[in-house]
Amino acid sequence: MVPNGWVDGRVGDLLLGLESGVSVNGEARVLEKNEKGVLKVSAVTYGVFRPNAAKVITSPTELTRAKVNPKQGQIIISRSNTEELVGASAYIDKQYDNLFLPDKLWQTVPKTNSNMKWLSYVLSSKHCRYTLSNLATGTSGSMKNITKGELLSLKIGIPPLPEQRKITQILSTWDMAIATTEKLIDASKQQKKALMQQLLTGKKRLIDPETGMAFEGEWEEFRLAELGNIVSGGTPSTSSSEYWNGNIDWVTPTDITKLRTRIIDNSARKITALGLSTSSAKLVPTGSLLVCTRATIGAMAISQHQMCTNQGFKNLIPNKKTNIDFLYYLVSYGKHKLISKASGSTFLELSKKDFEHIRFEIPKVNEQQKIASVLIAADKEIELLNAKLAHFKQEKKALMQQLLTGKRRVQVEAA
Repeated sequence: MVPNGWVDGRVGDLLLGLESGVSVNGEARVLEKNEKGVLKVSAVTYGVFRPNAAKVITSPTELTRAKVNPKQGQIIISRSNTEELVGASAYIDKQYDNLFLPDKLWQTVPKTNSNMKWLSYVLSSKHCRYTLSNLATGTSGSMKNITKGELLSLKIGIPPLPEQRKITQILSTWDMAIATTEKLIDASKQQKKALMQQLLTGKKRLIDPETGMAFEGEWEEFRLAELGNIVSGGTPSTSSSEYWNGNIDWVTPTDITKLRTRIIDNSARKITALGLSTSSAKLVPTGSLLVCTRATIGAMAISQHQMCTNQGFKNLIPNKKTNIDFLYYLVSYGKHKLISKASGSTFLELSKKDFEHIRFEIPKVNEQQKIASVLIAADKEIELLNAKLAHFKQEKKALMQQLLTGKRRVQVEAA
């Protein structure tokens, strides 16, 4: 049912048409000043425009073929993409005279008094995304296509222009909050990176709380094997059901790579005590460093409780000279050392022997603890900002579902 005062319309009711780019050859590198580029289809996702996703046009002949620039106040739409991203669109907030559209991207040509910012929110809504994805056709397993007719005939509820403007104003406020938080996250990550470069190399020494002065003394070089006991993982037979679905966490690289913190407290799959005893998997205690040494080399986490891993890990149980949080940051910072020692034709793998012999310089444990506390605080700040960002995105999504369907009406001032 169409809300009172709205029109049961089509996308085409707001547009004179869609203009297309052309296929232009270019070099896959970052544009330099005064260079021209052609956008990739990856420049557009739902609601986000990435002008840096472009190829450099170096040939004068190719440059003469490029015609359509991304124009301020218009919407760019992907007509050919993966099933997930076909129909993806983004609003262009400024003019890009140095960029051109490829043949797989459309740009709106609006009618007079059409609000393209409002339409951009509609096209990036869950309903439109779902509909366009279902309309897409193609024999390719990865690339799907939509036609201009399908997009222009897409059904939408169209409120009066003043209401469109008010909805746009509200949603734009949330966009600003999201963008500001994303910038804060980027700044915090850069600050943490700088801290790691200084603190984990000894270039910057922190204050020793016991003396009130900067820590002193040379850092000593140790092999990883000297910092604790290193054990590998294993996999129980998958054909024996009695080995699986128990209460022992059995960690795989996937469990590690999807983490957003340095701590792991759960695994997707679990094994039984019998599965543990009949395999090469070994329980490691709370506070062990689980390091991926196969494929995703260098991904790691600290165990929050007793658990085991598959054979894609080397797990370090720290000794008294090692603070596990410090070691987590140190090895993360020195991940390149692990990768340089890995070998393999199908996928890279780091042997237990090579892992044990990788060397790091470390300070005394009390300085390790102090360094770790600073980096933990930096991580905590990033985690809080990420939570704030997730909240903003969820609130905006809920508002879009209400405002763009008319379930929640906005107050429009009388003209």
